[in-house]
Amino acid sequence: MAKTLVIVESPAKAKTINKYLPKGYTVQATMGHVRDLPKSKLGIDLENDFEPSYVTIRGKGDILKKMKSEAKKADLVLLATDPDREGEAISWHIANYLNLTKEKSGRIEFHEITKNAVRNAIKNQREIHQDLVDAQQARRILDRLVGYSISPLLWKKIKKGLSAGRVQSVATRMIVDREKEILDFVSKEYWTLQLEVGKQQDQGDTFTARYHGIKGKKKDIASEEEVNKILEAVKTHPLLVVDVKKGKKNRKPPNPFTTSTLQQEAFKKLNFTTKKTMSIAQQLYEGLNVTGRGSIGLITYMRTDSIRISDEARNQARNYIEQTFGKEYLGGAAVKNKGKNIQDAHEAIRATDVMLDPRTVKDSLKRDQYRLYKLIWDRFVASQMANGVYDTTSVDMQCDIYGFKASDSQLVFKGFMKTYDLGEDEEDEAEGSKSKGKIPELAANDPLYMKKFDKEQKFTQPPPRYTEATLVKTMEEKGIGRPSTYSPTIQTIRARGYVESVDKKFQPTELGIMITELMEEYFKSIVDYDFTADMEATLDKIADGGTRWQEIIGHFYKDFEKDLKHAEKVMEKIVIEDPVSDVQCDKCGRMMVIKNGRYGKFLACPGFPECRNTKTIVEDLGIPCPECEDGSIVQKKSKKGRIFYGCTNYPDCNFMVWDKPVKDEKCPKCSSLLLQKGYSKMTKIYCSNDECDFVKKKE
Repeated sequence: MAKTLVIVESPAKAKTINKYLPKGYTVQATMGHVRDLPKSKLGIDLENDFEPSYVTIRGKGDILKKMKSEAKKADLVLLATDPDREGEAISWHIANYLNLTKEKSGRIEFHEITKNAVRNAIKNQREIHQDLVDAQQARRILDRLVGYSISPLLWKKIKKGLSAGRVQSVATRMIVDREKEILDFVSKEYWTLQLEVGKQQDQGDTFTARYHGIKGKKKDIASEEEVNKILEAVKTHPLLVVDVKKGKKNRKPPNPFTTSTLQQEAFKKLNFTTKKTMSIAQQLYEGLNVTGRGSIGLITYMRTDSIRISDEARNQARNYIEQTFGKEYLGGAAVKNKGKNIQDAHEAIRATDVMLDPRTVKDSLKRDQYRLYKLIWDRFVASQMANGVYDTTSVDMQCDIYGFKASDSQLVFKGFMKTYDLGEDEEDEAEGSKSKGKIPELAANDPLYMKKFDKEQKFTQPPPRYTEATLVKTMEEKGIGRPSTYSPTIQTIRARGYVESVDKKFQPTELGIMITELMEEYFKSIVDYDFTADMEATLDKIADGGTRWQEIIGHFYKDFEKDLKHAEKVMEKIVIEDPVSDVQCDKCGRMMVIKNGRYGKFLACPGFPECRNTKTIVEDLGIPCPECEDGSIVQKKSKKGRIFYGCTNYPDCNFMVWDKPVKDEKCPKCSSLLLQKGYSKMTKIYCSNDECDFVKKKE
């Protein structure tokens, strides 16, 4: 019997694939990349057309040795690494290492790990796509040239441990620029005015009419004086209906997920970081044990910018929708990709089998695996469903020269919303700005009577700081990075201490601002948004066979080398002093300084290395400890960086909770400490006493 060796990246993927293969097939995992540029040096021959020098990654020797042994026994080696440029490059490295001939090897790819996908891939073997490999090599070499050239300069001129990168430096600049916008923002006063009006003068139902403008044109109210002038007009002039419009409004279903939209939605709905989202998505793709099905891949490949889905998957979803909800819930035409840089060979992220609905697999998955799978399954099914339909009513009113508006929308057909929860923000957007109270039947020239009014002073707000979700969205819109780079980029700029997350929003650190300013002064093109986006598009052309990668790198390096030499010559040495705290070192008496570490800020003695004393920085909540009463509750971080709350008298007092305690409020039922959890606009407050069932929700 002929022997075939199948090579994949991960053991989980190997386990899932193995069950779909006939006898004579052996599956081995590479555990990711096996070769890369060396860590100890540049590894690129600048004098020889940027030829890279690859080395075996430390720790992969035994894996490669076993792989070579298995390959010698096999009649055929199938390279089944991931269906993207990184996967193509891994296959290319393996083929080179094993000295595989075209006759003895084949490249297979599948976008979902199912029986049909695996077996169809084996039937459709191909050669390694060299243009894809070149595109990956070009990206890797370009990133190495930038990182390994600028980082040592930063070490020399500022301090060790700093780094710069082609994508990370631009992402940092985005956060720095937003902070500058916020600091430069000048808030302006404005007022809102709402009238509670009805058809009868003294009684009857009312609805809200919002001030709109003057003589049909929108105009904001700048002062309370203007508000009072409008109110005086309302009291002395009739308020008449000018026009009533009734209609229907459709809400289109969302597209199935791409990498970017999945990361954004998982952050908003599940509070997952981009790193956590991609880690769990990888598990769902590679395969999990499902009762009655064994190890099975639950979603398609999770690194994609395409919204296309296969005809087979679309038909399966439509059959499910018709059988479950009825024919009227079926959607229209298939979604199509837009944009010149979309990799259409990939599908969107979807469930591999729509019949495996979340309830079916819930008991087989961990909590977070289930939550992410449900999000992906719901979105996929919703994308094939009908529009949501609203009945809408809008009323224009006039009082003297002042115009008012009222609008209402009532959901009459859920459509895709039967499956997919839009969320509060999106729902508001879908329905428009609704008036409070039901709008009665009205006609032109009907008089309306004011029962109450509500005037409120407001001030314009600066643009919001980026969250992980909005940063990923903006990076995608600007063409900065690709689906595979969003999450690693965010992790890097955090780890370097260039940004920090405060209430889940990014703020640049002083170090991040300084590095960005230096990059803008000496390496302007590296942190230029348009230059970075154009470079991404150029690198994509290599994958299409449109240009040689050496030409792209050569053209870039010509200008970059000039900037580098100039910076080395004129950049002055900068000394960064750590901020001094008000905490005295209890070992040597010096005032401790604040440093940034792997898990955030901490206190350290400036007498290092003579004195190595360190302390964690704690935030005192000002809440007495409910257990010992002598101590108070402080915010701390675990070794893995997770926030928790404990007593200042630790280790004498072991009080600890994961959720934040509520200050100045006790449980109304048992007087115990209250805790709060929740995100976005809704917070759940509950009693810390396990025997008490008190719970309330707070907007």
